Amino acid sequence: MTKNRATLTGFAAVVLWALLALLTVGSAPTPPLLLNTICFAIGGSCGLIWTYFSGGLAQLRAVPLKIYAFGTLGLFGYHALYFSALRLAPAAEAGLIAYLWPLLIVILSGLLPGEHVRKGHMLGALIGFAGAALIISGGGHGFSPLHLPGYGLALICALTWSGYSVLSRRIGHAPTQSVTVFCLGSAALSLPLHLLFEQTVFPITATAWLSTVLLGLGPVGLAFFVWDVGVKHGDIQLLGVASYAAPLLSTLVLVWAGVTPLSMTLGVAALLITGGALVAARASLSSER
Repeated sequence: MTKNRATLTGFAAVVLWALLALLTVGSAPTPPLLLNTICFAIGGSCGLIWTYFSGGLAQLRAVPLKIYAFGTLGLFGYHALYFSALRLAPAAEAGLIAYLWPLLIVILSGLLPGEHVRKGHMLGALIGFAGAALIISGGGHGFSPLHLPGYGLALICALTWSGYSVLSRRIGHAPTQSVTVFCLGSAALSLPLHLLFEQTVFPITATAWLSTVLLGLGPVGLAFFVWDVGVKHGDIQLLGVASYAAPLLSTLVLVWAGVTPLSMTLGVAALLITGGALVAARASLSSER
């Protein structure tokens, strides 16, 4: 697979994550950890079927346990921290801090062998973050010291996903099929925590069940497999900057569904995120030349 094709494959995860907000709203009133359990179980089961028919089961046996532990903690840790942060702090401010992960990917990727962060990558990441900030903080009321624990968890959340994404590059020898085990492991970790801290409420309506199944198939399933391909074999700096399209696309989906009204802020954010991606793409092209 070429580098450009791998980057486009990774960007498919960003498109799938754009459906996360709408499908999460549709899955109510299922609590977060139970939703985590169901969705990761669906994603992992689909991955297991794909792995079987692609002849990759033998490859799974050859993957070291430490890689399985790394991947499971990455997927589970990010979601557990994200949900916890939004419980302890306002969603807008906590979400904005958590969405530092694309910028952190660009910065941390410079530590990888053979990778160099150019000024264009950094500039593009900062412009993209400004656009994402406009969208995410639209309903915010400013940061409050009372919510510092939530802000701290959101920052750890951003570090967790950026660290997982960048370190995945270092274990590029591990097959993408190993994400199957990451998903099943995340489901296994989510279930006991749900039983300890949450009341069991399964989806009630057909819409809620459909939303939950689609979550498991897409944003909390296939997305992690294509993201694995992108961060291991694609342009990780460009992929990091392009990830700021997720909150933009997510908001556009909510507008289309009639959940969120169209606004001038959305248009400005779109220009900033698109501009940041173009600046980063230009830097990548210059680097290849």
